[in-house]
Amino acid sequence: MLIKSLLMLMLASVIFSMPQTRTGRYSCPMHPDVTSSKPGKCPKCRMVLKVSRDKVEKPTASASSTSDQIAVSSLRIPDVTVQDQHGKSLNFYSDLVKGKVVAVNFVFTTCTAICPSLTATFRRVQQELAKRPVEVQLISISVDPATDTPERLHEFAAKFKAEPGWTFVTGTTSDIDSILKEFGVAVANKNDHTPMILIGNDETGYWTRAYGLSSPTSLVKLITEAASRK
Repeated sequence: MLIKSLLMLMLASVIFSMPQTRTGRYSCPMHPDVTSSKPGKCPKCRMVLKVSRDKVEKPTASASSTSDQIAVSSLRIPDVTVQDQHGKSLNFYSDLVKGKVVAVNFVFTTCTAICPSLTATFRRVQQELAKRPVEVQLISISVDPATDTPERLHEFAAKFKAEPGWTFVTGTTSDIDSILKEFGVAVANKNDHTPMILIGNDETGYWTRAYGLSSPTSLVKLITEAASRK
């Protein structure tokens, strides 16, 4: 009887000392209130849920639900050679980002899901920015450079009536991957690409990110705020 009791106590000790399975271990980078105990996609933006071992707090009423500042002090944007929608070769950092206020999104021309909406939103953002005394470089980077030739990007840009100041970017897969990795948006499957927009003021080192399907008005506000950074 004594031996049986000791064995029961030992078993109970082992059970209670085992790590407890936590829920909410996956969360959406753009919607931190979306959590799951299993991998998958965010039901709001379809972004792939990321592992989140710490408890994710829901945004308070005073917090921005569309953007958050990101630390990029160590960011080293590759100055690789890319091509724009006109077939012109550019050095990505030197020609498109250095010393500028930029807004960057990620698309591919054969996308039938969120890319058309992301691009249409960028078009409206460009129209709204034209009314303001702020110079901004819009950049749309193809996450499928093997397919998206400059010619395809030109057709895509024309479809959305992109004007000067909005550059569509493609290049070799390795060079584009290096850019996506530095921006923290690289994915194995192009269909899992982020609906995020990166907004930056390179001169001051300020960067923030926003949900790409936010209203054009809110995105323009974030961009003008970035431009006002000193």
